[in-house]
Amino acid sequence: MKKGNFKRIAVLLLVVFTILAWWTYHRYLTGARVPADLKEYVVQIPTGSSFQEVATLLEEKGILKEPKLFEVLAERMNYIKSPMRAGQYEVKPGWNTVQLIRHLRGGKQAPVKVVLTTERMTENVAAKVARFIEADSLEIWQLFQNKDYLQEIGYTEETLMSLFIPNTYEVFWNTSPKSFMDRMIKEHERFWKQKSRLAKAKAIGLEPWEVYTLASIVEKETYKNQEKPKMAGVYLNRLEQDILLQADPTSVFARRDFNTRRVTNYHTKFDSPYNTYKYKGLPPGPIAMSSINSIDAVLEAEDHEYLFFCAKGDGSGLHNFAKTLSAHNQNAATYRANLRKRGLR
Repeated sequence: MKKGNFKRIAVLLLVVFTILAWWTYHRYLTGARVPADLKEYVVQIPTGSSFQEVATLLEEKGILKEPKLFEVLAERMNYIKSPMRAGQYEVKPGWNTVQLIRHLRGGKQAPVKVVLTTERMTENVAAKVARFIEADSLEIWQLFQNKDYLQEIGYTEETLMSLFIPNTYEVFWNTSPKSFMDRMIKEHERFWKQKSRLAKAKAIGLEPWEVYTLASIVEKETYKNQEKPKMAGVYLNRLEQDILLQADPTSVFARRDFNTRRVTNYHTKFDSPYNTYKYKGLPPGPIAMSSINSIDAVLEAEDHEYLFFCAKGDGSGLHNFAKTLSAHNQNAATYRANLRKRGLR
């Protein structure tokens, strides 16, 4: 072969190789590889996943188009671990393979928002939390029932609900049940340090869990925030005078008859430490998750002499308050009359 032809062929091969390398670089490395038409761009990598499981997950979600290239780059970029980094990650449409690997390797998770509001029992809390994090409800619930753990953090199965302050909390998807509880403990401590709540609880002679327990009763008695401090005052007066609280929601809780529309002897005669128609003082623990409004209503209860209250029955959702049993009986008669007027009795 002539020297000139050899040079021309060499140059031609170099050009072809350069074009091929440029095309490969832009096609697979810098070109968009995450499609722009996916339903979602959130990836949840379970704890303990292998690299192959992560690759399969990405492929099944439509994010990964070239598994072999992904594996080669992942190895060169030191992304492959055993096990792989777990968590929830949000990817962006148009990312190339390098960007995708860098993001997953970096471990910058997209937080989830755990919303706790109106849960009735701790098993409901476990079920709600499980909707947002990797752990299932059984795993969370088992921790809630672990007596050694509860003793370690200063709670019992009955008082545990008082730990949970209703709010929206940002956590990572792969947060363990224990880590979630650590977060709840910190949030609980922060809450009680705010607005002099601990001092207010001490002033009325109650521990935080007792305040929360009474607040949970107020929570189920009325949804009208404006009358909660007055209602809390009634219960505090009864506690001070060693009178049965006779709170309907406690007897309903004792029976676990949460769908009832009317409290009867079936509820009030039931023998349970939660039934304040039978036992004096507060029940062993909260009967529901209490709102912050109800907690503060107990801490800032009105100072009055009322010992009774009764729903007005006029559709307002409000109550009439009384200092004596005779006045209370009159309010009860008004309640029944209002129900008849509304065709409800």
